[in-house]
Amino acid sequence: MTHHEVLNPAGGSGLYGVVRFKNCAVGVVPVDADGFIHLVGQYRYPLGRYSWEIPEGGAPLDSDPLEHAKRELLEETGLESSDWRPILEMHLSNSVTTEHSRCYLALDVRRTAPPSPDEDEDLKHRTIPFSEALEEIWRGEITDAITVAGLLKLHAMMIRGELPSATLDALRRTFAEA
Repeated sequence: MTHHEVLNPAGGSGLYGVVRFKNCAVGVVPVDADGFIHLVGQYRYPLGRYSWEIPEGGAPLDSDPLEHAKRELLEETGLESSDWRPILEMHLSNSVTTEHSRCYLALDVRRTAPPSPDEDEDLKHRTIPFSEALEEIWRGEITDAITVAGLLKLHAMMIRGELPSATLDALRRTFAEA
């Protein structure tokens, strides 16, 4: 954290603290061939509650975030994909931090190994229809910023027809079956 003496917009003096992150946050929206989304859940100590999220982690600023996103997906879920697409970049709390994130879409994910989370992680994995994931956002049950933004971006891509036809059809079926 750094502190800076500043002049505020009214001309008064003030002190501004900035938290500088060494990592970029990475997230993966994993979609399988049936239009289902894979989420991981864990207790989030700062919130004092359990949270369902897309697989997420960190990537050192001088590294390729996509490689770290692939690693996170495999570690947290045992899933892999051969079709990766960058879908979103965000600044997560730009009023006090330099933290930014990159979110990727992993299509046609498939299980290739058992999950192997870090020893400080106690993760659960669940697979739900895309329509249900959106409903959980609307009900305020999914609140993680990268997860919400990634899933809403996927929904926008679906509406705009910016996905392969097989993926579009699978995602649409989850709404028809709901």
